[in-house]
Amino acid sequence: MPFSNLKNCEEKTPVPGFRVRFVHSDNLTLAYWNIDAGAALPEHSHPHEQVANVIEGKFEFNLAGEIKVIEPGDVVTIPGDVKHAGKAVTDCRIIDVFYPVREDYK
Repeated sequence: MPFSNLKNCEEKTPVPGFRVRFVHSDNLTLAYWNIDAGAALPEHSHPHEQVANVIEGKFEFNLAGEIKVIEPGDVVTIPGDVKHAGKAVTDCRIIDVFYPVREDYK
């Protein structure tokens, strides 16, 4: 479908404190995250390229051992298969874009 409304997308909680709604196209997955302050994302990697865009809040991002607190306007580009992790410093809203589609998130 060319039009979506996030209210109509099922909210999922893949990690405690991380709530997300996914939108998939033929080639991309968009993830709209609401993250509770203090919630941590364990270190992981995946073959997909990922671009993370902070909309609200502060998030401590660990990309291959480089740690930076990212804020609204900050964008992180994550190559496929690179280990990354993070922790919400405050409540956050983040939009992630994945290429190719995250079939595991469908």
